Parts: sequence; C-alpha cells; structure tokens
Amino acid sequence: MEFSARQIADLLQGTVEGEEQVCVNNLAKIEEGQLGSLTFLANPKYEPFIYHTASSVCIVNKSFEPKQALPPSLTLIRVTDAYASFAEILKMYAQIQKKPTRIEQPCYIDPSAEIGANCYIGAFVYLGANVVIGDNCAIFPGTYVGDYSQIGNNTTLHSGVQIYDRMLIGQRCIIHAGTVIGSDGFGFAPDSQGIYSKVPQIGNVIISDDVEIGANCTIDRATLGSTKIGSGVKIDNLCQIAHNVEIGDHTAMASQAGIAGSAKLGKFVMVGGQTGINGHLSIADKTKIVAQSGIPSSITSADTFMGSPAITLNDFKRSHIVFRRLPQIMDEIETMRKELIDLKKNKHK
Repeated sequence: MEFSARQIADLLQGTVEGEEQVCVNNLAKIEEGQLGSLTFLANPKYEPFIYHTASSVCIVNKSFEPKQALPPSLTLIRVTDAYASFAEILKMYAQIQKKPTRIEQPCYIDPSAEIGANCYIGAFVYLGANVVIGDNCAIFPGTYVGDYSQIGNNTTLHSGVQIYDRMLIGQRCIIHAGTVIGSDGFGFAPDSQGIYSKVPQIGNVIISDDVEIGANCTIDRATLGSTKIGSGVKIDNLCQIAHNVEIGDHTAMASQAGIAGSAKLGKFVMVGGQTGINGHLSIADKTKIVAQSGIPSSITSADTFMGSPAITLNDFKRSHIVFRRLPQIMDEIETMRKELIDLKKNKHK
C-alpha cells in the first residue's frame, strides 16, 4: 500500500519540504532506509544518518536545522514531535496488517461462549463456558480462555496466552505470547513440623482498559478478591505480579521486575528492570525506581529510588562515592592504626 508525502503530512498535520507526491510503501530505521521507505529522526544521536539515508521521506521536528546538505531525493515532513508522529504511523500500519475476520479450524468454542463482531479467532484456540469476547478482538492460535472470563472490545491476545477462569480483561488491551493471567498465588501455610499446605486461591485478576502486557509474564489470581491492574499500565516481558497486588493507572514496569503479594503501587509509577518489591507495602504516585533496586518497605512520597535496600537517588550517589573510596579509606585507617601503636610504644619508653 502506497502513501504520498502529502497524504502523510495531512494525517500528521505537518508540512512538506521537498517533493509532495513522492510515495512510500514501507517503514525503516533511518540508517537502513531504502528508496520508497518512510523513516524519522527524533534523537540527535541519529542525525548523521539523515545526511546519507536512502529513504524517500523522513519525519523530523519543526526545529530540525540541517548541518550539511541532505540527499537530493529526500523529502522532509516537519511536525511538532517526530517520535510521537512516527508512533501514530506505526499504529496505522498495524491496523492495516490486522488479521482478517474469521474463525480458523480446528478450535474449541463452548456453545455458551459469546463472540462479538469482526473478531479473529486463530486455530487451536479454546474458549470455555460462558466466555465473552468483545467486538474487534484478535485471539491468536494456541490461546486458552477459561470459563466465565471476559475480554473487552479491540483487545488482542497473542499466541499461547493462558487466561484462567473468571478473569476480566478490559478494552484495547494487548497481551503478548506466553503470558499467564490468573495462575495461583504463592500461598502456602506451614504446620508445626514445617510442612506446607496449599492455601486455595479463589480470587481473580481484573485488567482495566488500554493495558499492554509483554511476553511470558505471570499475573496471579488473588487469594480472595482481585489482583488489579489499572488503566494504561504497561508491563514489559518476564514480569511477575503476585496475588492481590494492585497497580495504579499508567504505571510502567520494565523486564524481570517482580512484585510480592498484596503490594499496592500508585499511579504513574516507573519500575526499572529486575526490581524486587516486597509484599504488603504501598508505593506513592509518581515514584521512580531505578533498575535492580530492592524495595523492602513502603514509599510514602514521590522520589527516585535506587539500590537494595533502595534509598533516594541523591543519597545513593553520595553513598556510592564513599563506597568507591572504601579501599583507600581502609588503607588510611590501617596507617593511622600503625601510627597510633607506634605512638603508644614511644610513650612507654
């Protein structure tokens, strides 16, 4: 499918600088662009590539000022925010690439299940009793949706997603391959001899609208009540969210982060990769946690935290300066110790 620079500029409310009728039919990184491709420049680190790119059209910020001659075949589209504009193009491209409406075979759909309009159901999908699938959903091959679960409109479940019974997933969500929603929480009670007995997990998971969950994540069902994921939450690959956790709206978690049971994260929290968050605590809205940090207790006011156990970023930086000097400090202490011993010896002579 081809689009002209003028058509793209009109979609993005941008201005064309160059040949308005030049057409593009694919998308490319600026350093890999070829004739007929559309690219963008937002990060100044990539500016050198624009002077040699073979792309036909490049989206740039209005403030972009070339430092040397651009390729004569390159047309610019100037916009307020090049990165956001290219993201909009990617969304439109994804819509064009959507799977056609159909139900592939073989698959199992319980007679009591309800499927909305314009859905794609891939081969080997299992939809249990009283499942409700909204309009315009895409459920890719090998996905399981358990009894009484509900999937909102315009939601996509990629291959191999496992949705246990009675899970509620909102509208416009994306759940990537291999993720499990509703597995049992880690609930075990030791007896007097230290032998563990399983505590039944009978709650569910509620995922609000506009949530995206990466590949191979696990979100455990609540022991009682619900594990809750707020609107607009973004969760990277390989994250673990335990039973009865609550994550506030528009919070983001990077890869391999883990949250223990009953922790409550506020809104607009940012959690770096490989962070561990203890159970039964709360984290204030707009808190930022640097990668590989450990959070052992509640955070009551927004700040940036780092380390394990985590402290505020400024305190961590000051502490790290001292930590790097520890060998030197130890040498100085040892020298002082020897001098003190010599002084004592001389005093008794």
